[in-house]
Amino acid sequence: MRRSTEWLGARGSDTPRLDAEVLIGHALGLERIQLYTEADRPLTEDELAACRALVARRGDLVPVAHITGRRAFGRLDLEVTPDVLVPRPDTEVVVDVVVELAPEGARVADWGTGSGAIALSVADQRPDVAVTGLERSAAALDVARRNLASRPDLAGRVRMLQSDGMAAVAGERFEVVVSNPPYLVPADLQRFPALRQEPEQALVAGPAGTEDHARVVREAADALAPGGLLVMEIGEGQHDAVEALMVAGGFGDVGARPDLAGIPRALHGHRIGGA
Repeated sequence: MRRSTEWLGARGSDTPRLDAEVLIGHALGLERIQLYTEADRPLTEDELAACRALVARRGDLVPVAHITGRRAFGRLDLEVTPDVLVPRPDTEVVVDVVVELAPEGARVADWGTGSGAIALSVADQRPDVAVTGLERSAAALDVARRNLASRPDLAGRVRMLQSDGMAAVAGERFEVVVSNPPYLVPADLQRFPALRQEPEQALVAGPAGTEDHARVVREAADALAPGGLLVMEIGEGQHDAVEALMVAGGFGDVGARPDLAGIPRALHGHRIGGA
């Protein structure tokens, strides 16, 4: 554990100790606490080889979730593959806003559902709402559907549809639209090499980084009932630009919820007027 932590730190991991714990625990079939309660147990050569193989992949900046195939998100344990964005704690703030502000019995659309993290978390925490996950990538949609299948208690209230934006639900009305759209610029992939292991189409919006936010605003304005709620994840430094997009697109009462680092992360507002 100590040697893996040191090696991963030298290879550029931001969380080398946590990475080592998760990967070694996964290789040995142990919970993280067992790594300490069984700390004196010698490992066999096969066990050592299994641990080293996983740690070596992380040293090549492969996301831990892609190595283990799983990612905890809120109260969920999600399947994750290289076809989907790895769910991050920042996005839990977006879920919190929807759970708190969605009206009773709301119909919720998750624009770009990926692994289904937002859609399934909202449905898990709000048993009164119906959620539609929308995803253009067939491979990502397969992951979302498998995550939904792992929660049969949600099956009657959640559907996952292949859709470019809101196209598959054109003509339907929702009380909430939520999205974690791509919001990076191309240069970010050069600045943060680890991101290159995740699907670029789920990360990069365009030169401004807010191109997909603009599209979500346009499509949400058409899909939301009057007074409907729009919630979007935003990147650092994007608050003013995305707020301006929302105001110009017919949304009022715009506010932002910060993440644990104090960065505005979940921008939300209500549709003004309309039929």
